[in-house]
Amino acid sequence: MPLKNDSLSVGVVGATGYTGGELCRLLLNHPQVNQISPTARGDEQFDRVHSNLMGSGLEFLGVDDLKRQENDLDVVFFCAPSGQAMRNVPWFLERGIRVIDVSADFRFSDPEVYLRVYGSEHTAPELLPEAVYGLTELNRENIAKARLVANPGCYVITAILALTPLLRAAWANLDVPVHISAVNGTTGAGNEPKRSIMHAEVLNSMLPYSMEGHRHGPELETHLAAEAGRPLTMDFNTAHGNFARGIFLQASLAVHPAVREVMTRERILALLTDFYGQGSEKEFFVRVNTLPKTGEINSKEYEVYPSLASVIGSNYCHIGADYDAQRGIIKLLSVTDNLVKGAAGSAIQNMNVMFGLHETAALRTYGL
Repeated sequence: MPLKNDSLSVGVVGATGYTGGELCRLLLNHPQVNQISPTARGDEQFDRVHSNLMGSGLEFLGVDDLKRQENDLDVVFFCAPSGQAMRNVPWFLERGIRVIDVSADFRFSDPEVYLRVYGSEHTAPELLPEAVYGLTELNRENIAKARLVANPGCYVITAILALTPLLRAAWANLDVPVHISAVNGTTGAGNEPKRSIMHAEVLNSMLPYSMEGHRHGPELETHLAAEAGRPLTMDFNTAHGNFARGIFLQASLAVHPAVREVMTRERILALLTDFYGQGSEKEFFVRVNTLPKTGEINSKEYEVYPSLASVIGSNYCHIGADYDAQRGIIKLLSVTDNLVKGAAGSAIQNMNVMFGLHETAALRTYGL
């Protein structure tokens, strides 16, 4: 759906958190956004909460105040904790205001799955079949027509972009579990005070969590099974590292017997490059690391794999690969900034598609 006017008026519900703040930062540089209305529940001062945006002129307002702007609003982002979007989204949709939910409220089409994963009844189950899953690179046409987009989880974006080409090519033996290990920055734990994620506690340490089953696990399995065309089992392990932002994800897949004899690292990289393009020729925000290896035994060639530092502050996903020929294991590596490509950046990418704007608007900045 194209822009009604030359510019957009945007609401950000739940703007006191890291994702909400990142949305404001990126939207301030968007050439087609002329009004940003961030909300907060309490009597908080914007410049105190997001001091990096000091002097931007943004001020918090309440959700009720935002609703009073209904005649001006074009789109609203929900960055509030799960449960809040489902209670408010119907109000905005009824008034012709499009919604991008960065929380988990609309990621599942089945309310029973939502209840099982998040432990609460869905209050707007009638909207679940309509919500479009917002992984832009794989669902662009449906996003363009949507009035409600469900942004995927940060781990899910990072994993699906890496795994989809292999699953569509049927190169993995899915009778064996897919193993995924991912480390997220401490911003992934939110900004509520917790001793475990204080600097003095997390420095020189790692914080494994949800080992019994991360809430992104069912989301991952649902969408990866759709890409594979069959059910699959995933062993998904997560931790917070002693850095603020970013996701470093490693996935191991048993190679399918039909292609084991011909599988190489070069073939995997060629598949990824054919799927996403190289540089900016196809999928602008996905870059495949195709740097060749020297071939020396046991050489530590760090630069041939994606670097987490290279994507921080950006909307890019860098993907790399290798192959353990002795054991028949395909190794994939994928890195993103959990606050940008994993949340705010991909949400803006979806907004751009929904309104017929250039998909890269406000998002072309490379990593720090």
